[in-house]
Amino acid sequence: MDVSWNELIGGSLTALTSHLQHVGGIRTLKLCSCRLNADDVAALGEALPSLPVLEILDLSWNSSVGGALQSLLGKLQPSVRELHLVACELTAADAAALGGLVAVLPKLCVLDVSCNPRLTQEVDAGGFGQLAASLSHAVSLTVLRLQACGLRPDNLEALGASLRCLPSVRHLDLSCNRSLTGGLSRLSSHLPHMAHLESLDLHLCRLKRFTSCLSPVQVLPSLTVLTALDVSSNKEAGGAVHQLVSVLPLDVSFPPALVAPYLRSLDVSWCKVVGGRLPLLMDALQPSVVLELRLSSCGLTTDDLAADVCRRGCVSSLRVLDLSYNDSVGDAGWAALFAAGGLGSLEEADLSLRPLTSAPCSAWLPSLLGALPRMPALARLAMQRWSAGPQEEQQLRFSMKNRNIRFLSRLWRDAGRHPGSHGCCR
Repeated sequence: MDVSWNELIGGSLTALTSHLQHVGGIRTLKLCSCRLNADDVAALGEALPSLPVLEILDLSWNSSVGGALQSLLGKLQPSVRELHLVACELTAADAAALGGLVAVLPKLCVLDVSCNPRLTQEVDAGGFGQLAASLSHAVSLTVLRLQACGLRPDNLEALGASLRCLPSVRHLDLSCNRSLTGGLSRLSSHLPHMAHLESLDLHLCRLKRFTSCLSPVQVLPSLTVLTALDVSSNKEAGGAVHQLVSVLPLDVSFPPALVAPYLRSLDVSWCKVVGGRLPLLMDALQPSVVLELRLSSCGLTTDDLAADVCRRGCVSSLRVLDLSYNDSVGDAGWAALFAAGGLGSLEEADLSLRPLTSAPCSAWLPSLLGALPRMPALARLAMQRWSAGPQEEQQLRFSMKNRNIRFLSRLWRDAGRHPGSHGCCR
C-alpha cells in the first residue's frame, strides 16, 4: 500500500489505520510526505501489530515524525525487512528509540535514516551511540544509509565497532557528512571485517589527502568484492587519487588504473584536470564499450578534440556525448571532431556554450553538416548560444527538420527570433 505524497492524510491517519486490521496481508506500507504528526505516528504504532507480514515501512519526508518514534517501539513485527526514515527530523531521542527497534528486527536488511542532521547533534543524550551499538544485532543488514546525518569522527568509532560484527553489509553510504574531515581513520580499521562490502559512498565529506583518503588506501586491498567507491566532491582529496586507484582490486588481466572493459557510462564533468589530457583518458577507455561520456566544463582544448581518438574507434559505441561549456575549444577542434567520422552510434550530443557567452560556428559548421549522414541514430543536438549567418542557420535547421532531430539552440543571428521554429524546444 502506497499512499505517499497525500498531505491531507496528516492529522487524520486514524481514518486509515482503523481499517488495517482487515487487510493484515499488507507487505509494504509507504506514507512518504503525508505531513504526519505525533498523533499519526501513535495511531500507526497501535495499528502495526495487526500487520504480521509487513516487510517494508517508509515514513520518509515527514518532518514531524521526529520526536515521536518512541510510539513505534515494540510495535513493529519481526517480519520487517526495510525501514526508511529519510528527512524525518529525527532527534537523539529518536536515535535511541530506533536502536531499540533495530535490535528486535532479525530480518532487517535495509535501514535508511539519511538527511536527519539532528540525529547526532545532542552529544550528551548519547542517542546515536545507542543506535550504533544496536546495529550489531542487525545480523541481516545489507544496506545502511546515513547520508547527511551530521556524523562526526567519534560517531564513526561507535559505528565501526558494530559494523565489524556485520559482514553481511554490502552497501554503506556515509556521504554528505561534512564533519568527518580527518576522522575516517576511525572507521578504516573496521572495514576489513566487512567482507561482502560492494559499495562505499564518501562523497562530499570534506576528506583531506593525508588525514582521510590515505586511511582507506591501506584497507582497500582487503575489500575484494568492492565494485563502487565514491569519493567525489572532496576537493582536498585530489592528491591521494593516484594512491586510491593503485590499490583498487582491479582484474590484473587488464591494463592498470582506468582501463575498464565493462564501463558503460563515464561522467567527469567539471573536472578541469581533464583539459589538455583527454587523449590519455580516451586511451584508457579504448578497450571498453562506453555508451555515455560526459565531459561538460572540463576545460578541454583544441588539441583535445583534434586528437585522433575518433579515428581509432575509441568512441564508436557512444550514444551520448556531452561536451558542453568547453568554450576554450577552438574552431579546429570542433571541425576535427566531426571530420573524424567515429560517431556512428551517437544519439545525443551537447555542444552548448556557457550562459552569457556566444561564439560563431561558421568555421566548423560544414564539418558538422558533412558528418550528419554518418550519424544515422542522432536524435538530439544541443548547440545553445552558438551563432551563424542566415544561410548557414537555414541549412542547419533544414537538416535537423529533415532528419527529425530535436534541435536545441537559443542564440543565433537574432536572439529570440525563432523561439519555437523547426524543433527549437527551449
